[in-house]
Amino acid sequence: MKLPVAELHIHLEGTLEPDVIDRLAKQNAVTLPWTSLEHLQEQYNFSNLQTFLDLYYTNLAVLRTRGDFHDVTIAYLRRAHASGVRHVELFFDPQAHLERGIELAEVIGGIRSGLREGEALFGITHQLIACFWRHAPAESAMEILRLMVEQQHEIDGIGLDSSELGYPPVLFQEVFAFAREHNLHVVAHAGEEGPPEYIIQALDLLKVERIDHGIRCLEDDALVQRLVTEQMPLTVCPLSNVRLRTVDTMADHPLKKMLERGLMVSIHSDDPAYFGGYLDANFEAVHQALGLNGSERATLARNSITSSFLDAEAKADLVDQVEQWLLEANDSAEAEL
Repeated sequence: MKLPVAELHIHLEGTLEPDVIDRLAKQNAVTLPWTSLEHLQEQYNFSNLQTFLDLYYTNLAVLRTRGDFHDVTIAYLRRAHASGVRHVELFFDPQAHLERGIELAEVIGGIRSGLREGEALFGITHQLIACFWRHAPAESAMEILRLMVEQQHEIDGIGLDSSELGYPPVLFQEVFAFAREHNLHVVAHAGEEGPPEYIIQALDLLKVERIDHGIRCLEDDALVQRLVTEQMPLTVCPLSNVRLRTVDTMADHPLKKMLERGLMVSIHSDDPAYFGGYLDANFEAVHQALGLNGSERATLARNSITSSFLDAEAKADLVDQVEQWLLEANDSAEAEL
């Protein structure tokens, strides 16, 4: 039995595998700067967040039709199912597609149809979160959010992503207030490359329900204590942190320290096609480097479920599945002894 988890920090566009990019480019007659699949794969050596984003935004040009979004969603869910994912709250970047002339109905309609089909195939429940670029003007985010609300597009919440440094959460205060007024969930990337102050702004000004990343909170003891007291969820992405050089090596990753301090931390895969692995690979990398025991892995899984936007009954059911996994894991360990 795979450890049952909720995936809360996953960008659909970041699940585009190199072979899929190559296939869709040919299928949709999209010209990319890579001369071959091998040439494309050579680009996956990032020095920071921006070098990754440059490649990421170039490659997503291959997504052109509702069918493309549907198919990529199904491909992710198939791999997520193999990783133990029971619930996903999927991010997508509307601005990345609107600026290419792809209509919201095509993007959201394709993703939603994929999510519904994936639930039927794999039993993975879902919500959909539109993430806005922090490097783009807040007016752009507000215009698109108003459009999504007016046209009643099927989204469950909004987030904030892309380049963090130099784009503090305060810039998006009105956008997030509008989202909350329309009963949308609100989350935001903060404290990955940006300082602890960005986490504080996300909490106090955007009034987020979850912090995506948040690893730099450890630089501010008062903030850590607040996050522990409020049990504010932090969705941490270990392989992403190492690949983007926000953490030097997996052995240096602060995840275990965050657990020990009582933070509501959980593991997620961010952009798995670019960072070397899906959710199970992230768990395994942390386990190998930091020596997580079964109880700690179960805590991380419970935290992911508790941090989700599922209702209380669904959360309780998934937590029961985690407890069953832990019992089986303990029985197996005792049998080996």
